[in-house]
Amino acid sequence: MRLRREHTFNLALLLILTTASWIILIWQTRTASGMAMALPMGASLFLVLWVIMMVAMMFPSVAPMVLAFIQIQHERSGTGRTFVPTWIFIGAYLLVWTIFGLLAYAGTLGVTTLVQRLPWLIQNTTRISGGIIVLCGLYQFTPLKHVCLTKCRTAQDFISRSWQEGCRGTLFLGLRHGLYCLGSYWLLFALLLVLGMMNLPIMVLLTLLIFAEKLGPPNLHAEQFVALALVLYGTLVIIVPAALPLSGAAM
Repeated sequence: MRLRREHTFNLALLLILTTASWIILIWQTRTASGMAMALPMGASLFLVLWVIMMVAMMFPSVAPMVLAFIQIQHERSGTGRTFVPTWIFIGAYLLVWTIFGLLAYAGTLGVTTLVQRLPWLIQNTTRISGGIIVLCGLYQFTPLKHVCLTKCRTAQDFISRSWQEGCRGTLFLGLRHGLYCLGSYWLLFALLLVLGMMNLPIMVLLTLLIFAEKLGPPNLHAEQFVALALVLYGTLVIIVPAALPLSGAAM
């Protein structure tokens, strides 16, 4: 009974945070009129928006891993208390994506500087964007993608095999899960560099794709459908640049 209450309570918190994050993102897209990642933006504002995006886009597919953690923590801890360890686990997961966000921000500033020095990049922005989309699709076929996605899909097995006692062990477990998740989707999030950070339709689409890959039946092979769609669409953009609808400056 207690385990069920803990599951319900933590799922409710995840749902509240996810819903609140989507509300903030929708409000931000309307007020910012499609602010893009590559536009000059303060680091603090970028980081806040990035964390909110990660909560909104990743928490729905992270829920099964959190539930698996709660169950195993309940079974293995002497007290049966799971709230604090659960949110240490989630916090460590978010920390990985936050660090990646800072690296993305630095990379965006570098690209902005490069574009200012090489005007031909502006003239070929759309075709370069198409090349990035193709690259995202090809990455779906790599062994690294396969290994990382497999770990993300097998929540119970991953938690059991990687389990470490104590808060420190929980922290490392959350970091490890975050790294596998990052290994699966870091290049998909590069699409936000191409199509604009505050491009709401793209955020929704990526969320659905990630959810389908991680929680869909393995025999569905959602990642292969995603790969094929990205490669075909990226190729189309390279050939017909008008096929790419930009929401704000991208690169």
